[in-house]
Amino acid sequence: MTATRLRDRAIIRLSAQDEAEDVRGFLQGLVTNDVNGKLPVYAALLSAQGKAMFDFIVWSDADDILLDCEAAVADDLAKRLSLYRLRRKIDIARDQGLAVHWSKEPREGAADDPRLPELGHRWLAPAHDGDAPADAAWRAHRLSLGVPEGQAELGDILWLETNAVELNGVSFNKGCYIGQENTARMNWRQKVNRRLVVVPLDQSDEKRRKIAYAELALAIDHLRVSDIDPSSAPEWMQSGLTPAG
Repeated sequence: MTATRLRDRAIIRLSAQDEAEDVRGFLQGLVTNDVNGKLPVYAALLSAQGKAMFDFIVWSDADDILLDCEAAVADDLAKRLSLYRLRRKIDIARDQGLAVHWSKEPREGAADDPRLPELGHRWLAPAHDGDAPADAAWRAHRLSLGVPEGQAELGDILWLETNAVELNGVSFNKGCYIGQENTARMNWRQKVNRRLVVVPLDQSDEKRRKIAYAELALAIDHLRVSDIDPSSAPEWMQSGLTPAG
């Protein structure tokens, strides 16, 4: 059987302790995308300055919300969300019983990746110790499409510089959220001067490099838009490559 489990991913569950609590409303005021509509969506929790801290995919499970996030930072994300909870009766914790799965091919019950249909299909299922990992295949496929994710690849940069608009990771029609002011200003003024781009490792600029994957001969650089060759950029990025004025 083809391996599908992404062992580098984890699930954080947000659930109300009583019927008076609105979990979606709580998250809506914190993250970059609209979670009051159809899920899953791609979103992030930003710093007050609009810089990426955690990115994740938001799912629903009845009245609960599930965050499909990096396993390595799941506890940090849960802790950060708990700081904003204050006295609200909402439980925020890792759900060890669920796992994230991915496949290039459609699967029953799976959803298209909300960032880019070409990324394939994801679903959540009970975790089993014997699940074979698909992380290497997922990373190779994702980077072949030029899509970065996670703290090591995104780093501490402004959310729109991660290509969040092109990858459906931000809503400009929802209410306030952390980091919204700088994010909205950059969008309306068209001042996204730098972007993350996946490049061949032998063409990477070490000074602008976020991370390198020697086994794939690829790197992720944080480049000025004017330095990105449109002919080598993925089609989905083309709309964002007009140099800022």
